[in-house]
Amino acid sequence: MDLFHTRENYEVYQGKQWSLNRTIPHPCARSASGHLSYLNIWLILCLFPRTCVSSPSKPNFLLILADDLGIGDVGCYGNDTIRTPNIDGLAKEGVRLNQHIAAAAVCTPSRAAFLTGRYPIRSGMASSTQQQVLFWNGCSGGLPPNETTFARILQQQGYSTALVGKWHMGVNCKTRRDHCHHPLNHGFDYFYGMPFTLLNECQGTDDPELAKSLQDKYWLYTQMITLAVFTLVIGKLANFFPVKWKIIICLAICGLLHFLSWFSSYGFTKYWNCILMRNHDITEQPMNLNRTAFNILKEAVTFIKRNKHRPFLLFVSLLHVHTPLTTTEKFQGRSRHGLYGDNVEEMDWMVGRLLNVIDKESLKNTTLIYFASDHGGSLEARRRNSQLGGWNGIYKGGKGMGGWEGGIRVPGIFKWSGVLPAGTVIDEPTSLMDIFPTVVHLAGGAVPQDRVIDGRTLLPLLRGSVRHSGHEFMFHYCGVFLHAVRWHQKDSGTVWKAHYATPVFQPEASGACFRRGICPCFGDGVTHHDPPLLFNLSQDPSEANPLSADTEPLFDTVMRRIRKAVEEHHKTLTPVPQQLSPYNNIWKPWLQPCCGTFPFCWCHEENNKADSIV
Repeated sequence: MDLFHTRENYEVYQGKQWSLNRTIPHPCARSASGHLSYLNIWLILCLFPRTCVSSPSKPNFLLILADDLGIGDVGCYGNDTIRTPNIDGLAKEGVRLNQHIAAAAVCTPSRAAFLTGRYPIRSGMASSTQQQVLFWNGCSGGLPPNETTFARILQQQGYSTALVGKWHMGVNCKTRRDHCHHPLNHGFDYFYGMPFTLLNECQGTDDPELAKSLQDKYWLYTQMITLAVFTLVIGKLANFFPVKWKIIICLAICGLLHFLSWFSSYGFTKYWNCILMRNHDITEQPMNLNRTAFNILKEAVTFIKRNKHRPFLLFVSLLHVHTPLTTTEKFQGRSRHGLYGDNVEEMDWMVGRLLNVIDKESLKNTTLIYFASDHGGSLEARRRNSQLGGWNGIYKGGKGMGGWEGGIRVPGIFKWSGVLPAGTVIDEPTSLMDIFPTVVHLAGGAVPQDRVIDGRTLLPLLRGSVRHSGHEFMFHYCGVFLHAVRWHQKDSGTVWKAHYATPVFQPEASGACFRRGICPCFGDGVTHHDPPLLFNLSQDPSEANPLSADTEPLFDTVMRRIRKAVEEHHKTLTPVPQQLSPYNNIWKPWLQPCCGTFPFCWCHEENNKADSIV
């Protein structure tokens, strides 16, 4: 960070320095006037502490990441019906990015890329199966311990680091208490929040969200086995079937084991996944959703106040606005967009409280504030006829749709008073992965040289000292499958995008995969394009009009350049263990975090005196 927050402060200091230089005597002089001059210098330094000596060399960082927030849900990005005054004010006083891109359209891989500055396929956090995210707290997959997060580097630079809110990067590897994937093993000094993610099951609704189609299939198989056993028993007793009792008993035992094998996990999802932790200790199992927002805000505010006299990194990973959209009574019925709009407005209020504490603690000029979403809004999130997902504005697609803009283009706002120009709007392609090198460089750390870092430092772009971002190409994955590539042709300013595969919408013209719940990355749920669908995002950001060699003279030139970039990109990829493989992503009882004696896991140790703070 610059020593001088503003040019005016710098000029004031320069003026004082010039004046002092004229009065400072020769260092060998020993006159009374010489001693007086040194005394004057000392007095002036004391009178101008803000300008000369007290300005910290390292800024604080407040990083706020929403969950499933659509870019069209925020006022400063075009929404005129949901009230988001605090986020809008952040953009008015800072820099708004119009082409801010997530590295994946679902939670786990996108967040892994955010923390490491690397495409999730490099860390093994991309899936080759239909399960694109981690499914359990009790699975063995997660962010590998050998991955370096920005929190770990800042911790080494003397920062106090904390994660408050959602993690969804795994917990354990081999035993219930090894915590190899835990935030405290990835550079965070303090963790309070949810190691998993919100689900409908956390609220106890009759609309399960976790692998609903798979659960339906398991339940159907259980019913079929039960019916078969019942039929055989009746047939045996009525002498209709000459079947031995041993066969019936074996079939019944197999059916019971089948039921227990899947119901022991899916039937207790609320207890296995919906928990709160403070560091390594479980404080609520299952969690009390009515108090979660207040508790998260309380912990974040307390951390800021506790660390205001030293450099800190606070990553507030909000549970809003993921289903089941748990909203406090104060905000229910306030918006014009039902429960989803209420939840967005409550989230904006939480952001406002965080900004207020930064101001009240006189940290405004020494704190870089960042707000974004992990990916686009969920279009398939519905309950009966109610829409529970977000709006992605003019952009096509949404959560889970690998390459379409609606799933990966997200809000991106920076504020640093006195350093970043207020009211600036930037249309250059930027990435959530850029936070890694940006934060590391500002903290005085060094980006690792032993691995590929895909993020690019943003400070020169944010301050206006360069015109273009450091990204020429961006690769848009769905799991481990490359669905699209973006090319920023810097000499012309044009942004091209080629789609190699796109999801098959169900129903066909619906714009989403309503019959599947979430769009797949491969198989019969995907259409492959040869030649690829090409769009000029500079003129057609909605991706409504694909170009061809007949309609675009540069079609062949653009496709050749993109093809070459893909080949070069593939050369940088090295095989790594897949953290979302079927084995790593199944529930393992011996890895399940438990605050009691397994399987009797329930506790409620939270102190809910949060109202006085928030």
